[in-house]
Amino acid sequence: MLISYNFEVLINRNFAIHQNSIKTQNMKSNHFFALIACFLISCKNSNTTKSTNSNLNKIENLHFSKVDITKIKPTTSDYSDNFVLNKDEFLSIHFKLDKPLIKNLQVIGANLTENELLEKGNFQFSFLVDGKIVYVENLSKGAGLKASKTEQLIHTIRLVAPKQLDFWGWFMWLKFMKLGGGQDELSKGSHTLSIEVRPYIKQDTLIVGNLLAKGKINVEVAEIPVDEKLITVQKIQTNSGWEISKDYFDKNKIRALNRKIAENRFENINGIVIIKEGKLLIEEYFNGETRDSLHDPRSVGKSIASTMMGIAIEENYIKNENALLKDFYNLKSFNNYSQKKDSVSLKSLLTMSSRFQGDDNDYSSLGNEENMYPTKNWVKFTLDLPMQKDGKINEDFAYFTAGVVVLGDIIDKSVPKGLISYADKKLFSPLGITNYQWEYTPQKVGNTAGGIRLRAIDFAKYGQLYKNKGLWNEKQILNETWVEKSLDKHIEQSLDNGYYGYLFWNKTFSLNNKEYEVSYCNGMGGNKIFIFKDIPFVIVITTSAYNIPNAHANVDKMMIEYILPAVIEKK
Repeated sequence: MLISYNFEVLINRNFAIHQNSIKTQNMKSNHFFALIACFLISCKNSNTTKSTNSNLNKIENLHFSKVDITKIKPTTSDYSDNFVLNKDEFLSIHFKLDKPLIKNLQVIGANLTENELLEKGNFQFSFLVDGKIVYVENLSKGAGLKASKTEQLIHTIRLVAPKQLDFWGWFMWLKFMKLGGGQDELSKGSHTLSIEVRPYIKQDTLIVGNLLAKGKINVEVAEIPVDEKLITVQKIQTNSGWEISKDYFDKNKIRALNRKIAENRFENINGIVIIKEGKLLIEEYFNGETRDSLHDPRSVGKSIASTMMGIAIEENYIKNENALLKDFYNLKSFNNYSQKKDSVSLKSLLTMSSRFQGDDNDYSSLGNEENMYPTKNWVKFTLDLPMQKDGKINEDFAYFTAGVVVLGDIIDKSVPKGLISYADKKLFSPLGITNYQWEYTPQKVGNTAGGIRLRAIDFAKYGQLYKNKGLWNEKQILNETWVEKSLDKHIEQSLDNGYYGYLFWNKTFSLNNKEYEVSYCNGMGGNKIFIFKDIPFVIVITTSAYNIPNAHANVDKMMIEYILPAVIEKK
């Protein structure tokens, strides 16, 4: 994913995909939001590197209004000095410049043409809460029409509205609140929100010009009314299939978490299941889901492809993970054949290091999964792709859903009665999982891109199988060596600053100066199955936050601030 890619263009495209192609989004499995979150945070820390700002801090020419500007043309009488977050429906800002933006860009980029300035520069917005810079946004070149940058003096920018706006200002507020830390700074009480506007140019370095506009508004955070029944720690119901743990956990922490979920601070959380030492410690459901709900965890299902590959290898239906693609397909019969394809192994597909031209975090990539789903044959789509000219197989990571579809097809061709029957006999039945649902590829093969639905409590069984090193009810379902390989750190990846195994992720949580290594299954929207290495926990979090840009960050925050302290810390 190129970090210069315009985030509001991407988020617009993400919403459009969701609205126009539900099927596609149901299969979608990339982790671009995690990357964007990291990028935005880095921008926040670096966007003030070089400034020509002078003694202009006394400027107060930016004003706020709370009217619906689509119905009312605001005047100075509509300007407001207070805003009630979670109650007031609209918030816009208004400022007037002495000269158009392009003239201010020429001051800091005198050697550039007008077209170059519009390509490399725009407005910079800084959001300050109680005097502290919380978020900085350098608008992309796509934000705002050319005329607004070359002619316009009076600017009105919509930030808050009760419904999504197809407008860069709305997305900027969304990023400030959800990715930039605004919702934590404005969590309760009274605050001052200031917004500052400057011109910027980004070439080899970032150059920020003089302050053009500045204003502030008092923000009162309204308490979000919630049903207090939703806050109570939920009692584990009978017939869970698990022995119930009697161990201590901090119920106050869980109640505090439940309140945040009820307030929608952590959006669209559906289930939390915590297993300690093989026993059920916590089981809670939200937003209409119950124990019997079949949950769509998106790319969590990829890990099951790894499981079935391990079982097929153990039973000698597939030689080993070092077997090559050319052992299963006549690669010369597909488009874009090269000798490099002959070196692609099952292991390189398991570790997302095959070097096909496929990267789900790059919308321009030929092999992006969005280009695969409309085709009639997903395996052919994948094997037709050219290879990357750079990078090394088994060393360089790129998240490649289409490659996992090929793995599913190989398993389906290799085992008796196909993948779905084999998975039922060798995995789900031994785990006592009977209620589940597959999605299918166009060739009617189980969709290993992420198309399998289970109950949250059954996802916990799957996680515990790995925690037990492949053992379940004293029966070795999965080879212990395969479990170790799957959870190992094979490839370093930058999407969440961790590692990748055999379709499993790996990273470390830090809490009170202690580190907790965890391997996990990972799906769009923040769906997770956490398998901790040195502490006796398996933790499942199911969500339907598929289009929420901070979904993965929300789950990490839940883990670090609520769940891990609740189950690790002593009385």
